Amino acid sequence: MNALGMDAALIDGLSPLYRLALAYAPGPAKPAWLTFLALDARLAGLLRQARDPVLAQIRLAWWRERLEQPPRDRPRGEPLLARFADWPDGGSALSPLVDGWEALLGDPPLPLAALDCFAEGRAAGISALAACLGLADPAPDLARSWAMADLACHLGDPHEQALALEGLADGPAPAGLPRGLRPLLVLQRVNHRAARKGGAAQLTTPAALFTAMRAGLLGR
Repeated sequence: MNALGMDAALIDGLSPLYRLALAYAPGPAKPAWLTFLALDARLAGLLRQARDPVLAQIRLAWWRERLEQPPRDRPRGEPLLARFADWPDGGSALSPLVDGWEALLGDPPLPLAALDCFAEGRAAGISALAACLGLADPAPDLARSWAMADLACHLGDPHEQALALEGLADGPAPAGLPRGLRPLLVLQRVNHRAARKGGAAQLTTPAALFTAMRAGLLGR
């Protein structure tokens, strides 16, 4: 499969919100954003599809170990993994993202520590993405807010939802947020609004689209 075909296949595997956020990435930043979002979606899918948490842990461990390997030592045949060869240190800084998803495999109800670990893992993933783009990362709080709002939209346990919602607050975009990180603002704003307004069903409404456009075009 050529590069264009691979990009199309990865885009097809993204959620509508991820595809919308990707649309607001500047042209040079799109490949790295696509790679990051595809990995995040792949890790989420491992949790969603595995009936046995142990099986999910094994598959997550595979990704962690591969990302921590030098690219030359990685197995061939996984096109998504191959895309990290050009990232700083081969994308090894993304291993905390895997740890974050793994933290959600604990026995319910999940404690705040598990949710915090997930949010920190996603923030570390955004930091790795920023490094790949050659950008300073002024947005760890924004990334954590996105992670918690996203969790609040999708968690079924009311106690877990309440924990995820704690501390979410409206606020301006971080000063100096690079345009290359504008998709993060789209994700945070749309998920934040949905978490406050009723959950995942609010992620695809006309109001969500307006929120995404305002964040993507205006940066607020």
